[in-house]
Order: sequence, then structure tokens, then C-alpha cells
Amino acid sequence: MRISVVDVGSNTVRLVVADAMGGAPLPVHTAKWRLRLSDEVGPGGRIPETAVERLVDAVAQASTTASKWGAAGPLAFATAVVRGAPNRQDVLRAVRTRTGVELCTLPGEVEAELTFLGARRWMGWQSGPLALLDIGGGSLEVAFGRGRLPDFAASLPLGAGRLTREFFDDQDPPPPEQVKALRRRVRHQLRDVAARIRWEGPRSAVATSRTFQQLGRLCGAAPGRKGPFTERLLRRSDLRAAIDRLAALPAAERAELPGISAPRAKQSLAGAVVGHTAMKLTGLKAVTLCPWALREGILLRHLEDGSAWWAEITRHAEEAPPPEPVPLRVATATD
Repeated sequence: MRISVVDVGSNTVRLVVADAMGGAPLPVHTAKWRLRLSDEVGPGGRIPETAVERLVDAVAQASTTASKWGAAGPLAFATAVVRGAPNRQDVLRAVRTRTGVELCTLPGEVEAELTFLGARRWMGWQSGPLALLDIGGGSLEVAFGRGRLPDFAASLPLGAGRLTREFFDDQDPPPPEQVKALRRRVRHQLRDVAARIRWEGPRSAVATSRTFQQLGRLCGAAPGRKGPFTERLLRRSDLRAAIDRLAALPAAERAELPGISAPRAKQSLAGAVVGHTAMKLTGLKAVTLCPWALREGILLRHLEDGSAWWAEITRHAEEAPPPEPVPLRVATATD
């Protein structure tokens, strides 16, 4: 059986076509379309019509490509940039009516659960009680569990792109006081979730997402050409040093550092601050960089539980009201 998944993120639309062999999704083709939706959102997070047009075109191309590779209609989802948009339903409807693809948005906690599933399957049961960190463009997902799915999952508005726009958008590189203000925000919003992770006492910890992968490469992890089975660790102490390195450079020069791509160079500093603060508050001295994440979690859940669960998710995506906006403020020194 050949299946496919389409991931509409803050920066790109990604397609993965995979064969289901032995219960594991083995990729046979991947493709991506760079849209950078997060750069185009208007006041209040509204996605403009021009961006919707490009999104529709990218999803149509992804669906056609999946069909050429012998996969049925893709399991298509959008993350925080669409989930938080006040015109979310209009965006989903435009994609559905003009491409035939049932694009849906997943609640942040569901994203965390499915990412955890992907990481658990990759790490195996020997990893024991497992903590997960995942930094996206719009949100940070945190989870902990002892089994297949997490016992605890949370999604926080601490994405690298979101925080870059709020704290660093007009300053490159930003002054030290802005970096400190960002760290206070992250500490303030993470403290309860971090306390839960510390209380659980995980045996192992993983980090997923392109943000963590690039930061790991910057801190000395093996490059991608070494293959997915090479162990890659990101140590908290190395990430702390990387913050100072990134903060001293404008985005154009960050893109010249090992692992930091030009499209993500601007948000790399915010990602590093979020990652380091999350590791420090949760008591994690190092995390394993895991190549399986949300997309693989969706494919695994589809293989293990059948198509009914996805049909239910897409139905709720159409019926549910837009999520309430999360108030964002800069925490004071007394927080």
C-alpha cells in the first residue's frame, strides 16, 4: 500500500509519499513548495487572498505528484499559521473546492500526540519514559509518555517564526535586552509545562523539527548526508553557546554558519532561545535529534488505526470554530 501526507507549515508545503511495509512508512518520494505563509499574514493573523491562491496551487501540485507516484488522495493538514487564522475556514474551503484535497487543521495537542507517536516508534521501547520537544514556526509542542501515545501533551504559542516577528522583526541583529525579553516570555509561558516534565522524570528526551535539526548541526551534530541512523545529540551547554553566536550576527551572516539555511536564518536565534530555555526548565541536559515527527506520526496512526480516525479529524476541522487568539505579552522581570 502506498500512502501520502501533505504538511502545510509556516514556511513550506511538504509532500511525503511512503510505502507501508511491515507497519513502517518508508518514503519513496518527497517534495516541497516554499510559500512562507507566515511572512504574509495580515493583522490578527489573517491569510491574504494572494497567499491562499499560492497555497491552493501548491496543494494541487502535491496531490498530482502523489497520484503520479501511485498514492491515493493525501492526508493533508495545516499547522499553526492556518490554525490560528481568523479566515481559517475560508482557506480550508478554498483548498477543498478547488483541489479536492480535504485539508484540515489539527489542534496543537493532537500535533504533539502524533509527533510523540512518530518519535516513540523511531526511538523504540528501550527509550523508556520519553519527553518530546518540537519547535515549529508558530508553536512549541511538548509531550511526555510511557507508552505508544503521550500521557501529557501541550502546545504553546512559542514558535520560532512567531517570536521572531514579535521581538526581532525590525532589529537585525537584535539588542541584548530584546533577547532577554524573549527569554522571559518563554520562561513565563513554559513554567507549568516544564514543571510537569520535571515531575515525570523522563529517561530519554527527543527533539524534532527543522529548527532543532539545524541548531543541532550548528552545535556539531553529524550532517544529513551521514544518514538517518546516525545518532545526533544536542547538548544544552552547546546550545547556550550557540545563542551568543547567533545573537551577534545579522540574519545574512547566520546563513553562512554550519546547518543554518538562508530561509530560516532570521528565526534561528528565537528557535535557539526557545530550545535552550525549554531544556533548562525541564532539566534536560541533552536531547536526541529524531528524524521522525508529525508527518510520520500521521502515517503511522493511519496504518495502525485505519482511515476512520482521520475522517473524524477532517470533519471536526470543518465544524469547529476558529481557536481563541492567545494573548501575547512581554513578561516583566517580576514574572
